[in-house]
Amino acid sequence: MRKFFTHKGDKTIWVIFLILSLASIVLIYSASSYIAVKMRDGNFLYFLFKQMAIIGTGYITMLLFSKIRYQHFQWLSKLFIFVVIPILLLTAILGTNINNASRWLTIPVIGISFQSSDFAKIVLLAFLARNISKLNDHETNGTSIYYTAGAIFLPALVVTVLILKSNLSTALLVFTSAFFMMWLGQVKTRYLVGLAGIGITLVMLAFVVAKTNPNLLPRFDTWVSRIENFGGDDKDANYQVLQAKIAIASNPIIGKLPGKSSQRAFLPSAHADFIYAIIIEEYGTIIGFLGILIYLALLWRAMVIAKNSETKFGALLAMGLMFSIVFQALINIGVATNLLPVTGQPLPLISSGGTSFVFTSMALGMIQSISIGLKKEKEPIEVVQ
Repeated sequence: MRKFFTHKGDKTIWVIFLILSLASIVLIYSASSYIAVKMRDGNFLYFLFKQMAIIGTGYITMLLFSKIRYQHFQWLSKLFIFVVIPILLLTAILGTNINNASRWLTIPVIGISFQSSDFAKIVLLAFLARNISKLNDHETNGTSIYYTAGAIFLPALVVTVLILKSNLSTALLVFTSAFFMMWLGQVKTRYLVGLAGIGITLVMLAFVVAKTNPNLLPRFDTWVSRIENFGGDDKDANYQVLQAKIAIASNPIIGKLPGKSSQRAFLPSAHADFIYAIIIEEYGTIIGFLGILIYLALLWRAMVIAKNSETKFGALLAMGLMFSIVFQALINIGVATNLLPVTGQPLPLISSGGTSFVFTSMALGMIQSISIGLKKEKEPIEVVQ
């Protein structure tokens, strides 16, 4: 048992995971105290204990995946890509509906709900890393265009479209992460331009459908409204952003000090999607900027791991997974600071929310597996592909 809890891999990533996890406990306790008293019959510790349980689950998940040889993620992704698609379809049909969106799927018997798009993103990126790493072989025999279309573009488009119906921002995040991985994997530029054109066309078609028949894509119409109202004067439409701006502007340099937030009583999702505004309100701009640097440090460590990896699959997987985490963090921060329209993306490893934290931990564990594997890549390994 003691051997299992040995922490191998990139030490910086482990330290950042610890820092952000501990920070989330303090921040969520402060940001959720008002809503916990109001909605949980005075139990102001509810979200604190919940977050501690989530962190424990995330830690075990990260540790477990770090101990799987990363080469095995190739055949695992090939297997689970055919599991993810039915899961996304099932979520759209039978998923728990919240705010006109079916994003959560409940596992029978145990009754645990999870956001299927978070799992689909990891599987897709691993599957694409596998297929892109084999692209050179197909370029040699002249079948690259067919291989790129069928083994790389098609899975990315299918998963993105299945997520699009209920969660536009996550669909765009997944598509952008996949596109970044393709660019990094040196997929031909003309192919990428074609894929970008297809993506833009799909979004435009979704826009037309949402306007002509809002019942088919209710969440898309909501997102369009957010874009149209972005930066506008409609206080009702921009209520969340307005409260976040008040929180940030209240004492932007040094903050009001921990636990002194006043906007947590007015800001919806203060402990979730808009927790960055509470960070600025309580700790000031300097700490808020430090948070950005911490996420960028994660991306830097992934770049180091990718550079040292002797396999293209390992390099692509490390960069693709970490890019999706850091890009999501920057989107969340952009929303909280009114640089982007409201998206509903949580702040990785900080915001309250079990699914996001656990699957982010899973992705970090896979990256740690690649880091550990750097010392073992010269050993002969038989992997089913």
